[in-house]
Amino acid sequence: MNPSTTGWIKKILKDLDSDNLHLSEWSLDELYIELRRAGFIYGTSINTIIQNNSDIIYSEEEKTKINLFMALMVTYYDAIENANEKDCIDALIQFYDYLDTKKSFFSFANVVSPNKSEKLEKIIHTRIQTNESIFKKNFSHLLTNALLFIDVLAFDYFLIYDKNPFEYAAKLEETLTNTVFLALNSKQEQDDYDKLLVKLFASSVRYTNISSEKDASFDSIELTPYVDEIEKRYILDLTSLAVWNDKELDKGEQTFMTALGAELQLPDKAVTESIELVQSFINDHKEDITFFNYSHPALHFYQQTSRTVSILILRNKKRLVKEISESKDLMILLGQSTIRELSTEEKQKVKKQLLDICKTIPSLAIFILPGGSLLLPFLVKFIPQLLPSAFNENK
Repeated sequence: MNPSTTGWIKKILKDLDSDNLHLSEWSLDELYIELRRAGFIYGTSINTIIQNNSDIIYSEEEKTKINLFMALMVTYYDAIENANEKDCIDALIQFYDYLDTKKSFFSFANVVSPNKSEKLEKIIHTRIQTNESIFKKNFSHLLTNALLFIDVLAFDYFLIYDKNPFEYAAKLEETLTNTVFLALNSKQEQDDYDKLLVKLFASSVRYTNISSEKDASFDSIELTPYVDEIEKRYILDLTSLAVWNDKELDKGEQTFMTALGAELQLPDKAVTESIELVQSFINDHKEDITFFNYSHPALHFYQQTSRTVSILILRNKKRLVKEISESKDLMILLGQSTIRELSTEEKQKVKKQLLDICKTIPSLAIFILPGGSLLLPFLVKFIPQLLPSAFNENK
């Protein structure tokens, strides 16, 4: 199942059936725990909440798509008796139409597709993008969306009360962002990570106009409307993410978190657990979390591109092996490159033949674009791993 091509929703539903995974067996409490473990609650999906049975290596964006779709499906099956896939997709399209009040050119409502599941795929793809322009986004550290779980809670509200969910979603978003901004202001000193989080939340805002931590004040935060356990845990977990640091919480942060727990009518144990889970998640996955790589925008973009290229190469493993195997000269030169330095002329020959091969595989067209030749070292690096083991004996 490839979440970057059309038809992935039908495929994922078919895989669920074949694996005997029944959505009605999930509870919202179990769903939340799994989403938090996968990183979705924290705005960066490290894993998917369902097992990946294919050879495809998913990008972070693809993992986020899968997790969002699965969370929405589980929510529907939990709220509706005798639920079925067709009705769920219809409900999701209607739900997102309610949320899109601006009806912009890129709006959910303007996504035209005769197939409803494909229309939902485009909606989900649009939804996981931040509010930054495409130019800023490409060079941004903020390639995750920290507020996606609002969609899940708003969808649950829509199903239970049969009301337009926009006001609920906007209010929850306002509460979350104000709480996070106020938590950041409770710090005695702000570092680069804190400033980055402010930008992350500001770029993720969809339904309100909040864009600065200066707008937040404790009096403006209304927590009493939130009585559901999952709503409370979500607010607490995102705030724990905001006050995270690699040492200990300072006095101001600890006081704020204790006060927030009391406002949410949660025990101190829940506050401590939330902070410890964030600490554990970040310590385990810090190297994989995109918005920690803020050393240099150009370097970050380079690293992100290399990840994308490596995924494309591995996905096209069989095609590449076949094409390279049919080119005797290229096979010989690649074999020689593992035991000696190729001459300038030989390197040019390898480069030319590899580009010719990339032309035959559409998804590798990135190598043909201007500047694409800079990515060829990544391709060459992966070639020995892709070819038969006999070829690798010289390494």
